[in-house]
Amino acid sequence: MMSPALKVSELTKDFGGLRAVDKISFQIEQGELVGLIGPNGCGKTTTFNCISGLLGMSSGRVDVLGQDATGMRPDQIQNLGLTRTFQHTWLWREMTVIENLLVPTRYQFAPNMLLALILPGSRKAEKQRVIDAYATLDLLEISHMAHSLASELSGGQSKLVDIGRALMSSPSFLLLDEPVAGVAGPLAERIFQNLRSLTSQKNIGMLVIEHNMDFILRRDIDRIIVMDRGQILMEGTPDEIRGSRRVIEAYLGDTETKE
Repeated sequence: MMSPALKVSELTKDFGGLRAVDKISFQIEQGELVGLIGPNGCGKTTTFNCISGLLGMSSGRVDVLGQDATGMRPDQIQNLGLTRTFQHTWLWREMTVIENLLVPTRYQFAPNMLLALILPGSRKAEKQRVIDAYATLDLLEISHMAHSLASELSGGQSKLVDIGRALMSSPSFLLLDEPVAGVAGPLAERIFQNLRSLTSQKNIGMLVIEHNMDFILRRDIDRIIVMDRGQILMEGTPDEIRGSRRVIEAYLGDTETKE
């Protein structure tokens, strides 16, 4: 039996006397698209930061593609096959879109850059990277922007390029932190359609943070994990989550209070 693409066991994160994430456990299979939702401050991004190695866990364990990733650095976790994006994109603004995609590829150099220029297979590998970058832009339907500067892109276009850049590391699993935050409706819909296509075409597992509960419940999502106050409140299909009184009280009740 194959191991889950991502397995989180009893993950806990404390900041001094504050427990931000409290013994949460879940797993995601390869090719599965799962949403992670919950009110502001419930621990979603902290969970991402612990899984991806940006924050050390207080306790618990994370397995990535069958390997124990607990305590690893972010670059080591990426080498296992897990890549993440952030809520705010960090593109190189004075570089073109295609140049942004060519930077993050894993294992693109030999032990040092001088050797990479000398080795006979290096030029072939560089050409293949360019081919892969254009193929990624085609997959995301943004090949027409290949030579635009990142500084010229809209917020939604930047999100697509950021996803493309993540794909260039040949991930087997993606953590996406609010990939449609601040993106207009039609483009947000297109981004989620592209994510769904990626799971089926490339068998990539994905965990997607989304704050807009109404939006994600209407998408083609396999499962949704609901967090509240650092804990997992519920897991289920969009229909199951939509019909849960506990979720409505924790999530929509919180929204109504703010309004």
